[in-house]
Amino acid sequence: MGEGEEINVGEEERENISLKDLSKKLEEFAKARDWEKYHSPRNLLLAMVGEVGELSEIFQWRGEVDRGLPNWEESDKEHLGEELSDVLLYLIRLADICGIDLAHAASKKIVKNAIKYPPKFF
Repeated sequence: MGEGEEINVGEEERENISLKDLSKKLEEFAKARDWEKYHSPRNLLLAMVGEVGELSEIFQWRGEVDRGLPNWEESDKEHLGEELSDVLLYLIRLADICGIDLAHAASKKIVKNAIKYPPKFF
C-alpha cells in the first residue's frame, strides 16, 4: 500500500474483486514486505485517517461539486480514485487485523439502518 506500488490484479479480476480478495492481496502484500509487524489496529487507523485527510484536500476549496464530477479533469478524477482506494484498502486491512468480516458487518449495518430509518411515504 505504498505510493507507486501496485498489487498485481488482472483486468478481469479488477471488475469483480471482492472484499475478501482484496483482504487476501493486502495480507500477501504486507507479508512479502515484512510489514505485518507494523500493521497494528492503531497504526492502520492512523494511516487511514491520514489518507482521509488527503482525500479531504481534494475537495477542500471546490465547494459543492456535481454528481459524477462532470467539470473535473480526468487527472483529478484519477487522483480522487487513488485516495479513495487508499482509504478503502486501509479500512479493509484494519477490519482484517481486528477479525471483522467487513462485508458481513456492512450488510448487517444496512439492515439496521433500514429499520432505524424507514422510508417515509407522503
